[in-house]
Amino acid sequence: MQLILYSKPGCHLCEGLQEKLAQIKNLSFELEVRDITIHDDWFAAYQYEIPVLYLVTKDGEEKPVPRPSPRLSVERLEKMLGDYVKTA
Repeated sequence: MQLILYSKPGCHLCEGLQEKLAQIKNLSFELEVRDITIHDDWFAAYQYEIPVLYLVTKDGEEKPVPRPSPRLSVERLEKMLGDYVKTA
């Protein structure tokens, strides 16, 4: 499984989500962090939305993951992602 996190330097919500994703133990995934400040189209699309998380499907499509609450525990985030992957 591959996840993409759209982020930017200094974004505390992005850093918090990235830290929680790193602590997930029961789901195997690769995380690609994309800095929206290096591509104008990413910046235009996500400047007011970050952090934005996408699941890359088996056919290579990027499917948006529902925005997790910043207060969500690592365990709840793991469950949410696991449930989402099953329906994707």
